[in-house]
Amino acid sequence: MCADRASRTRRGFVVSAAMTLPYRRIRPMFCDVLGIARSKYLPVAPGVPSRASTNHCITLFAQHLDKTMTPGAPGSGFFEGMPDLESRFDLDAVRPGWDPGVGVVIADLWAHDEPLPYAPRAVLQRAIDDWRALGYDPMVGIELEAYLLEPDRAGGWRPLDTPGAMTYGVGAIVDPDGLIEAIMDQAAECGLALESVNSEYDCPQFEFTLGYSPAMEQVDSIFLFKQMAHEVALRRGSRLTFVGKPFAHLSGSGTHVNFSLRDGHDVNALNDADGAHALSDVARASIAGLLAHHEALTAICAPTVNAYKRLQPGQLAGVWANWGVDHRSATVRVPRERGAATRIEHRTPDGAANPYLAVAAVLQAARLGVRDALELPAPETGDALEQANTDRRTPETLRDALDALEADAAFTEALGHELVANFLSLKRDEWAKYCAAVTDWELRYYVPYL
Repeated sequence: MCADRASRTRRGFVVSAAMTLPYRRIRPMFCDVLGIARSKYLPVAPGVPSRASTNHCITLFAQHLDKTMTPGAPGSGFFEGMPDLESRFDLDAVRPGWDPGVGVVIADLWAHDEPLPYAPRAVLQRAIDDWRALGYDPMVGIELEAYLLEPDRAGGWRPLDTPGAMTYGVGAIVDPDGLIEAIMDQAAECGLALESVNSEYDCPQFEFTLGYSPAMEQVDSIFLFKQMAHEVALRRGSRLTFVGKPFAHLSGSGTHVNFSLRDGHDVNALNDADGAHALSDVARASIAGLLAHHEALTAICAPTVNAYKRLQPGQLAGVWANWGVDHRSATVRVPRERGAATRIEHRTPDGAANPYLAVAAVLQAARLGVRDALELPAPETGDALEQANTDRRTPETLRDALDALEADAAFTEALGHELVANFLSLKRDEWAKYCAAVTDWELRYYVPYL
């Protein structure tokens, strides 16, 4: 970088455009509360200074997917003149994007020269810092599921036709147009290291797993991967959707969060060969925390009206407040691997969950179990399909989940009151819109007869 890199202005670092960045423009990106990527293009050209910060209107924290606003959303500044927030990023962190000559970089949000406490990345950073204060560094691996769609010639989307496709398939039989291959190739060019890709239970559903890594690095990569995959698909006339239950007759899509904890000696703190199920005290307490805050967790992990069509018994979707060893019908699954590979998998988050908030929520609920020295109940012994060893399950609607989140004072405090207040405001408005909507099903079912 040029020597004037270190010069600061009110708006952040300023560098000469006669720089070593090999891009014609850069794209600083951040994730909003709804999980949407927000960004700008910043040109890199001789004589045009490139700042390591840029501004956005803070009132985006009042905006819904349909572009309407919730004026009273806490933190949105709607009635305070809709002021700016600042998106700050590190020029050394700019990495190859998926468009020619465009570098991408993850930004952090600031307001009034302070980090924005309800920015999703800040919420995750706080969860990481809270674990570090206990002497542990969270490691995370995320499994993403998504459906591949094609135009239905009526202005909508339908599942891509893949006759003969089966679970755990690869190649043309599951990916006849080569879109998944293109996404994999682009991920490699962007430095987003995929560990595995395969078709899932219902075709054309796919699972994408990135390599295990420190929590923030993992979630940043997942955020970039999802956006890249969306854009690669759209430019080929297709659509990749991470919506939790896009089709009533097909299985749902999850965002399974796997985590472990490294101690100060870089040892996996979840493993204990002498402990019950070869799990350490901190592992058992972490699982107990996830179960204790199960209902409140659901609001963050399943943040859409649609998500609750996936969260039904028998769907292997993390419904029950239970845990088990290598048990896919348990919400908290502990795979059989031990030693350095010991990990805890949380199966409630769906494909539309904000990855920063979902991981933060899982980490904070687990940490509360350690903080409060919670006792772990017995593992699930049944099939946990239609019935389980517990009657506790995820709330049945988004409205009920939001009530559970608000009522869980310890979990709300751990996530941050600013984030929860903004989230509840937006999502309660979303629920109200859903209740007021007249659906195609209602028209088809009632109008011909009544």
